[in-house]
Amino acid sequence: MALALVPLATPPAPSQAAALAASFRGETQSVSVRAGAASDVTRDGYGVTKLAPPKPKVASAPAVGTPDPGTAQAIALQMVADRGWPTSEFDCLVALWNRESHWNVYSNNTSSGAYGIPQALPGSKMASVADDWATNPATQIIWGLGYITGRYGTPCGAWGHSQSSGWY
Repeated sequence: MALALVPLATPPAPSQAAALAASFRGETQSVSVRAGAASDVTRDGYGVTKLAPPKPKVASAPAVGTPDPGTAQAIALQMVADRGWPTSEFDCLVALWNRESHWNVYSNNTSSGAYGIPQALPGSKMASVADDWATNPATQIIWGLGYITGRYGTPCGAWGHSQSSGWY
């Protein structure tokens, strides 16, 4: 449980808990706070307040709209929808793969060997989906969505990792 000392507007009259807390003069002090209480203990004009846990950051990306029919993005949009994911997951996928390959099926990172739309490393991993992995955007997208699902859960999970680390 996270606690914070917060100044009170008007210090209350000493309570039993405050008197007990004031009696401690050692290097450390411990205070028990009743569950669900906001300011059970006060001392020297401060109250002990339970802090709400931080909310996890949810990655989001700008909305991209509907891609042109027949494009790699259109193929990906259909696959995202087939998985039951909302369009916000497609937005994250577009942002992620824009950063990685600009959706170029032939994108080849000469320094790392990563290849294709999802930048598989090595590219030949995508042969687990089909032999046409080097030229077929659908094969690359199938493999890429499988990788994202297994490692990050969703495209927004992968996008969030990419935003914080620079890679996914």
